[in-house]
Amino acid sequence: MQLEYFQMVDRITLLDPDARIARADCLVPDASPVFEGHFPGYPLLPGVLMIETMAQIGGWLVLATLRFASMPFLIHVKEAKMRSVVLPGQKLEAEARLIHDGSGFAVVEASITSGGKKVADTEIRYRVVPFPNETLRGQMLETARRIAVPEAFFHAQQP
Repeated sequence: MQLEYFQMVDRITLLDPDARIARADCLVPDASPVFEGHFPGYPLLPGVLMIETMAQIGGWLVLATLRFASMPFLIHVKEAKMRSVVLPGQKLEAEARLIHDGSGFAVVEASITSGGKKVADTEIRYRVVPFPNETLRGQMLETARRIAVPEAFFHAQQP
C-alpha cells in the first residue's frame, strides 16, 4: 500500500465478474507519514483507510464487470464496522461481492480479513458514470495492470 497516494490494493487475487466477486491482497506498510499522527507511539491504520480499501476492491470489481467502460465513484458507505485494529506490517485480504448493478448505480458488500479474522466490513454504493476523460481511464488501466487485473476485462466482450 502507498497510503499517501490512496493505493490500497497491492494485488488482485480473484476477479470473477460472472460470480460477482473480487479479492485482493493488501500489505499495510511498516512506515508511513499517516502513522505519525495516528497514533504517536501506537500506530494504527485509520478506519477511514480501511473503508477506502473496501471501496477500492469493490470499485475494481465494478470496473471489471463494466469492462472499464464506465467509472464507479463512491457515494455512500452503509454501516461500516471496524472490528479490530490494523497495525503497520499487517497482511490484509479485501473482498467485495457485487449485489446490485444497474440504473447508473452499483452496490457491493465488502470486508477485510487478516489471518482469517474479519477486521472490517460495510456496504458501499457507487454512482457509475462514463469516464470524464481518457486520461483518467488510461490511469485506471495502468493501475489495473500493476495490480494484476486480467487484461480480458479491459475491453467490451466480443459477441
